[in-house]
Amino acid sequence: MSSRRSRSRQSGGARISDDQINDLVSKLQQLLPEIRNTRRSDKVPAATVLQETCNYIRSLHREVDDLSERLSELLATTDSAQAAVIRSLLSQ
Repeated sequence: MSSRRSRSRQSGGARISDDQINDLVSKLQQLLPEIRNTRRSDKVPAATVLQETCNYIRSLHREVDDLSERLSELLATTDSAQAAVIRSLLSQ
């Protein structure tokens, strides 16, 4: 058991078992396109799953930023009536 987890348990912090951690890491793995299709028998280290999770979140942020920029450009090039319709659809 890591010293951080033992300290957390001693100080009355949130308790989480190794089985719960393994279950959460497995759930994360299933959400990640890069390692989702790994066979169950191929054990992916938790550190790899966590690193890929960080990478995936960063890529999603970049995609959101790119789509926001493209939407802004689109709204800037449309007439005000069309832009108002698009804005109202987005706010729903």
